[in-house]
Amino acid sequence: MVVPHYYRVLRIFARNSLVRELQFRGNFVITVISNALWFSAQLILFNIIYGNVKEINGWGRFEFFAFMATGMLINKLIESIFMPNCANFSELIRTGNLDFALLKPIDTQFLISFEKLDLARLTDMVFGLTLLGYSLAQLNAFSRITAMQVVMYLILIVLAVMFFYSLMIALASTSIWFGRNQGLYDFWFYVTIFARYPRSIYDGSSGFGLALQTAFTYVLPILLVVTVPAHVILEKALNPSWLTAVMVAASVVGLFVSRAVFHRSLMSYRSASS
Repeated sequence: MVVPHYYRVLRIFARNSLVRELQFRGNFVITVISNALWFSAQLILFNIIYGNVKEINGWGRFEFFAFMATGMLINKLIESIFMPNCANFSELIRTGNLDFALLKPIDTQFLISFEKLDLARLTDMVFGLTLLGYSLAQLNAFSRITAMQVVMYLILIVLAVMFFYSLMIALASTSIWFGRNQGLYDFWFYVTIFARYPRSIYDGSSGFGLALQTAFTYVLPILLVVTVPAHVILEKALNPSWLTAVMVAASVVGLFVSRAVFHRSLMSYRSASS
């Protein structure tokens, strides 16, 4: 049995993605410019908001910008690495090309998840890192940040990416049962939009707002995946403190559950030739 070298395969995928981007340089440039304009619009919007208020439920201007930068880093990793591949999964089923993926001597989920990279979106991480560095500098946080904080922050970023990937690959797997699942991808965007704001934004709210906070903290903890790492790098107290454990557990459990869903869906797949 041939054991695939996954690191070598990743390098080939990255090289192929670079070649594709170089073939359409104009599209790459336009995408980067468009994302830069969107990033600028977000900064202008929240600068206007914070020009009228000092803080929003415990989040000052530069604390929120650090939170915003953390969300950007997580989202751009998801959008550049996993989204193009998960979005293409239903097309593989429709055209029958999933047959070729199943025949290759490599883990099918790995192949489907990493085959294509959106390098234009990956460059947006520069915006996120710049905003994070600027925000921390404005807060005079660099003199207080320890190496352990940085390590914990990076680990939590990886766990957040794991959580969102688990949600995305589980939704993509339903293509085998439903054919096209564009509605489910819309659902993914509508739900994950709540992760753009800190969990404490919903504190003190009643009725629907409180129900959203509870559901998206303990049932589908998307309010934690950005909030928790932002709290760590900013040294903000997390209330309650055990929410970090909830976020870690959700990311690890989600990865195993999504893999089980993926393999269960493959059992229902019928070859294009059948």
